[in-house]
Amino acid sequence: MCIAIPAEILEIRDDNTALVDFGSLKQDIRVDLVDVQVGDFVLVHVGFAIQKVNRDDALETRELFRQCYAAMEEAA
Repeated sequence: MCIAIPAEILEIRDDNTALVDFGSLKQDIRVDLVDVQVGDFVLVHVGFAIQKVNRDDALETRELFRQCYAAMEEAA
């Protein structure tokens, strides 16, 4: 199974990399496959932005991931 995680573009660099925020983690990714600007939300899969997404949808998905992780921690 493959999964892509929504992230916000914080900074874009000249070498087609960008700093993104996943909510509680900031990471460098590649942005070769999509045309993005600072503030855009993208789906990230294996270190690549693969698609731009709507801000509201991205934040809703981020919250669903947070709830899933919280439920898993409670069950452990």
